[in-house]
Amino acid sequence: MCGIGGIVYKPGAAPRDDATLDRFASALAHRGPNGIRIERLVRADLIHTRLSIIDLEGGDQPIHAGSAAMIANGEIYNDPDMRAEIGNDHYTTGSDCESALRLWQRDKTAFALRLRGMYAIAIYDSDQNSLVLARDPFGIKPLYISELPDGIAFASEPATLIAAGLVPPGIDPVKRSELLQLQFTTGSPTIFPGISRILPGETLHIKSGCITHRTRQSALPSGPVEQIDERAALTRLDAAIMDSVRVHERADVPFGLFLSGGIDSSTVLAAMSRLRREAGQGARLLTWTATFDTSNVANESEQAAHLAQSTGAIHEIVRIKREDFWRHLPAIAGCMDDPVADYAIVPTWLLARRARESATVVLSGEGGDELFAGYGRYRRALRPWWRGGRKMRRKGIFDGLDVLRPDHSAHWRNSLTTTERDLTHIPTRLSAFQAIDMAEWLPNDLLLKLDRCLMDHGLEGRTPLLDPAIANATWRLPDTLRIRDGKGKYLLRRWLERELPNADPFAPKKGFTVPVGEWIAQESSRLGPLMARQPFIAAIADPASVRTLFANASVRKAAPAAWTLLFYALWHRVHLEGMDRTKDVFEILSA
Repeated sequence: MCGIGGIVYKPGAAPRDDATLDRFASALAHRGPNGIRIERLVRADLIHTRLSIIDLEGGDQPIHAGSAAMIANGEIYNDPDMRAEIGNDHYTTGSDCESALRLWQRDKTAFALRLRGMYAIAIYDSDQNSLVLARDPFGIKPLYISELPDGIAFASEPATLIAAGLVPPGIDPVKRSELLQLQFTTGSPTIFPGISRILPGETLHIKSGCITHRTRQSALPSGPVEQIDERAALTRLDAAIMDSVRVHERADVPFGLFLSGGIDSSTVLAAMSRLRREAGQGARLLTWTATFDTSNVANESEQAAHLAQSTGAIHEIVRIKREDFWRHLPAIAGCMDDPVADYAIVPTWLLARRARESATVVLSGEGGDELFAGYGRYRRALRPWWRGGRKMRRKGIFDGLDVLRPDHSAHWRNSLTTTERDLTHIPTRLSAFQAIDMAEWLPNDLLLKLDRCLMDHGLEGRTPLLDPAIANATWRLPDTLRIRDGKGKYLLRRWLERELPNADPFAPKKGFTVPVGEWIAQESSRLGPLMARQPFIAAIADPASVRTLFANASVRKAAPAAWTLLFYALWHRVHLEGMDRTKDVFEILSA
């Protein structure tokens, strides 16, 4: 896992100076604490910061092949298969990412079709002055670009392009409204004008500093619903889960698991435990769970500890206090340069900080709800209106609160890029709802949160439930194997019931909630006036309404809005005003 960046220049353009590249590399350094490399070519500059996972001694990048140089962020899980197919004598390192370069040599722009893994890859051919940028189909690893007057710049994080001085700081008001109403932003444009995401599965072809064309592969297999019974589906799912977890464990460094106690992470725990039993391994698995210093929110930390104990794992419960929230929230907002106001960033960041003391790689259960139809919003969307059915995300967080000014609350829906109408090729309506989340919510909220919160501590996150083997085994299953008796993830629950009965997968879900509303309410008399006086908050919201919102932060509807506005304020102060993210919340807002 690493940070990548670079600039490819148009003909005749003067290269950027060393100071620009030094700022660029310094801003990426947290993603690769094991080494920084800047390589200056005739018409391009490449930057790589390395977190060593595989081939610790010999896997430095760029990796060269003739006139081509590759830098990559990610893991290629089918690297052993590719080496056997291509011939190991063609390789010069033990890095799993080298397979991407060897496939490019053979297949050129179609190289990414053969990759299994999470990745953001840049391959520059100096003879052709051409650049290929590719991102994995699920969007696990991020990649951003900016079209400049003198060429194309790309990076693992948009903040690095701003820190290097390549793009001025700024804000897109439509994307800001989308952030406030959805807690994340969608599509290709980011909240920073002039910086775009490369979409999941997208490959960009750049010639002489200009984009010539784009191609895109889907993470989801095509075709109609399969006719398969439950027993056969379970057998196939078992093979897919075990295969995926096996390859996701491949590392030359210590690794562990974020264990929430829910179905998804418990599934990964069951598979990891089984692999150890089958291999006769004596090493005990490391697991971590977050809990909070309050009894007013549901959490599954006791269940997680029980499951970890039953598998012999070395388990740690990380207790998060309200003091941690106020002390570290600016740093957490600061790592989310592409902003995500999902309150789960708080425990994720704090868990990552603790896990980094013992491990370099952590597996987690992201993707299970999307791929196996776990969310209640899918079931609600399938019901007719007269039975309580409603569309997904039909309302924004601030709708009905009269806090945002009208021109900052009404237009966010127009920017949503993936709708049910765009997915007529999907086998069922349920699949369409899942595919919408796979296209937008998953890469732009959950996976972005995981990437930034872990990489802020130099920790790699892996998501074995988001793998082609599992998608191919499950995506075209009948709806009855996804939802049954009012519960989602039916087939996955059946598998977990067999493999780890203590998980009790058919029991009512307790859920996982971060008590941000309670914490904010406890400081509302101090926090409300501070928020209301921020000029950038007053520009989008009525100050009196802001004070009222924070005074009512313990109320169910007001709590997520108050949290989102607080996150936005801290994000704005750090990323647009350059405030020191190591200060606490009140220092940031009082400055």
